[in-house]
Amino acid sequence: MSLLTSKSLSLRKAPPLSDKEFSDLRALIYELSGIDIPSRRKYLLENRLGARLKTLNLRSFGDYYKYLKGSKDRNKELDFLFEKITTNETSFFRDIKQLGVFKTFALKNVVDRQTKAGKKQINIWCAGCSSGEEAYTLSILLHEFLGMSVIGWKINIVANDLSPAMISKAKKGIYTDYSLRNTPKQIISKYFTKEAEGYKVHPKIQKPIDFRLMNLKDSASVKRLPKSHLIFCRNVIIYFDDDMKQQVINQFYDNILADGYLIIGHSESLHKYSRLFRPLSKPGGIMYQKAQ
Repeated sequence: MSLLTSKSLSLRKAPPLSDKEFSDLRALIYELSGIDIPSRRKYLLENRLGARLKTLNLRSFGDYYKYLKGSKDRNKELDFLFEKITTNETSFFRDIKQLGVFKTFALKNVVDRQTKAGKKQINIWCAGCSSGEEAYTLSILLHEFLGMSVIGWKINIVANDLSPAMISKAKKGIYTDYSLRNTPKQIISKYFTKEAEGYKVHPKIQKPIDFRLMNLKDSASVKRLPKSHLIFCRNVIIYFDDDMKQQVINQFYDNILADGYLIIGHSESLHKYSRLFRPLSKPGGIMYQKAQ
């Protein structure tokens, strides 16, 4: 998940977004999602939502704010809003070097520990899963790593996002060539079926994944998640302010099992916000392990 960018913006005539209206909308978005839209991106919020005012026959962004606060269709409109303020730029096998470190180090260590303990179960939490490519990538990597022995393992991957549209797409499991642009051809032929709409993920890759509509701001929902050996949250926390980052990192710590691993985006760091996880620098990327 990534915050507003100028890509694919369709500029339409709309009433200007005043500083007061921006402040109100920004505060509401933060209150509900934890996403902090900086002042420098005010124009992007204006461009993204300008056409919506026309559709709803509203005269101003102030009216739109009131609509979000009091309309009977409030929840439906909030779903639309969350989809508009996030740009779900993702793909299968994104950042292949980091995934290589995950597979050869973190995953290997977890598999070895679980095997030694006689507990052939792996729980993974994919936080901010967008349209599902990352969660499916993790399932494929597990199948590749375990080979035929995967049959004897219980694999659970919980993948969440705050956008109903993204969760719906993820559950459908059909993707375009663009989504698969970083995927090795042998992986495509092995784990996908070509259909009229695109490439359909194999059922055995879909089976371990539980796609859930969930907001990281909702601590109660986070607490209900199963404990995880591995957490993936790439390119998400970078768009939170310090308070929200700390809340999310604390939630990760509470959720992750002893010696579990947290993988965040290569441009993200936990150094400023928490000493709950110790960084492990490996060729190809940095990951974090829960400190005891």
